[in-house]
Amino acid sequence: MPRIDTNLIVDLERIEPFEVFYTDFTELIYADGKAKAHFMPILEHAGRLCLGWALGESPNRAIALAAWNRAKMTLMAWNIDLSDSILHQDQDSVYTSYAWTGRLLLEEEMRLSYALSGAKDNPHMESFFSRLKDEGRSEILDARTIVELEAVLERRIGFYNKERYHSSLGNRAPLVFIRQEHPEYAQLHI
Repeated sequence: MPRIDTNLIVDLERIEPFEVFYTDFTELIYADGKAKAHFMPILEHAGRLCLGWALGESPNRAIALAAWNRAKMTLMAWNIDLSDSILHQDQDSVYTSYAWTGRLLLEEEMRLSYALSGAKDNPHMESFFSRLKDEGRSEILDARTIVELEAVLERRIGFYNKERYHSSLGNRAPLVFIRQEHPEYAQLHI
């Protein structure tokens, strides 16, 4: 796989809502440590909203595209134009495949940005994963099946978007922050 040396967000001084998105996979251990699944969310930069996500047994293009489709449905319902927005991710084969890049570049007219130093270049995702795993640890570990794990994640993401305070957002939940700071998005609902 060729190395992609394009981190488009590193020098951005100001990022407007829905201008930059982040994604990556993380492994979730569940069923009392006897099973694992791979989770991929799509996060928005300014308000830290989790717009869509997917879960599966392995980190593959099908899971990535399912997460993107879910996020895109949310964005379409909000009439958000994705052309020229940036999606920042790592360089694994899922994110460099034609199925992924072709979809986002050709169909969505987005720009793709790649982490050049692994997790260090994608701190928003690493922070999100850390908090999700820490705050939801017992619920995630107690899920017996992947279906139960999906239900746990649905609740956790709903809480994260609508209720969980973030110090970086002035101690407001992501959806509250976006609505208050950007009146043009006051009608948004998740």
